[in-house]
Amino acid sequence: MSQSSFISKEIVANKLSDTEKINKIADDILSYSRNALIVDMRFLSSAFCKLKPKKSDMLSFATDGEFLYYNPMYIISRYKQSKELRTRDFLHAVMHCLFCHMYADNAVNWAIWNLACDISVENVISELRQQSTTTGLESLRQQTYAELGNKVSRLTAEKIYAYYINNRPTDERLKELRDIFKSDDHLLWFLKTGNDSGAMQEEGETCENETDNRATGASTERSAYEKSEAERVKREWRNISERVEKDLQSFSKSKSDGADFLMQNLTELHREKYDYAEFLKQFSSYGEAMKVDDDSFDYVFYTYGLKLYDKMPLIEPLEYKEVKRIKEFVIAIDTSRSVSGKTVQAFLQKTYNILKQKENFFTKFVMHIIQCDTDIREDVKITSEEEFDKYIGKMQLKGFGGTDFRPVFDYVDRLIARKEFVNLKGLIYFTDGRGIFPARPPKYKTAFVFVDDALDEISIPIWAMRVVLPQENIR
Repeated sequence: MSQSSFISKEIVANKLSDTEKINKIADDILSYSRNALIVDMRFLSSAFCKLKPKKSDMLSFATDGEFLYYNPMYIISRYKQSKELRTRDFLHAVMHCLFCHMYADNAVNWAIWNLACDISVENVISELRQQSTTTGLESLRQQTYAELGNKVSRLTAEKIYAYYINNRPTDERLKELRDIFKSDDHLLWFLKTGNDSGAMQEEGETCENETDNRATGASTERSAYEKSEAERVKREWRNISERVEKDLQSFSKSKSDGADFLMQNLTELHREKYDYAEFLKQFSSYGEAMKVDDDSFDYVFYTYGLKLYDKMPLIEPLEYKEVKRIKEFVIAIDTSRSVSGKTVQAFLQKTYNILKQKENFFTKFVMHIIQCDTDIREDVKITSEEEFDKYIGKMQLKGFGGTDFRPVFDYVDRLIARKEFVNLKGLIYFTDGRGIFPARPPKYKTAFVFVDDALDEISIPIWAMRVVLPQENIR
């Protein structure tokens, strides 16, 4: 007799009246699912053991990163359909935690983010190809993976989300995709980020979990303690995912089991994210600017003079203050065949939008924008915001040969020798990384900026900084 048949007979015998026995059956099913997964994927054992099961009358199956909430009757019904289905559901919830999907920024479109996370997780599970998680929905899901694979470089939640934001499916298609990929309830994600159910609504779309929210009486107003606990759980999952990634690196060398997709998601999670505006401030230097120095100015004497001498101050406010801004700077652009012209222009526009802000540049500055493939193709000197505006408006890429980074550094050294720069703080080089690097470090800070589609295995010199910008952030 199969285990599923046994469960059905036991439920019938007790006429679903014995709550303790029903709960025991549900607990056994979850334990069975977890143990089956541990046997198949030992490198994920720490993740499988992290979630603590917790019964819920209101939630069918959900997680907040610390607990795995489940309705016993729902667990039993899913198991009766297929024991593989229940095991896959368990793995699905764990994957969300492993990739920290519930900690998305509040500004995301939650309906699209939900779907992107579910598709990404299901793709990883499918590629792992474990017998314990194989269900009858694979063929339908494969069609979606194939469609997205032609449009998206990697099927991570972030990439899928960016694609659907820019190519919004119809409401009918969204519902169809949700039905195919949904495995768990994401209500607790919104509570964790401080969102109410309205955050999940868009363009008249009702929140599918609105009833659950009212029923549980859950409040989106979180105390300082709750926020602290949420951060603690998030850190714990990041630590787990980092250990899994390290274990998986050695595990995958000996087994070809579809773990590449899992690695892609972990790499996306652990890749250092930069605030590009903050990053550019590293290239600033101190200098004087026309600004009242509030730190040095004595307002007591100033106001006393106004009172004593009929609006005649004893001292005048200082006109200059020492501030830290960008004064000398180089932007180098890789114009080889392998670099997309549209991406280059988008990057330069983003950089320009940041640098043109008055708190970033001195009134007088020197910036060179250099285009290079294997040779210097163009050098444009910019000394004012007006010149910057004019250049952006008429810029054309030149070159399209191979890639050699050395000519730029040699050229900048010559500019320094000619006193074009007095105190050059830095150079940023926008590239795909496929080129020849200088053997020796320059005397100024250098950063190589990549879009996230650049190959992760590209090594840069130890003296340079690597900056990876999400493709969607430079459009």
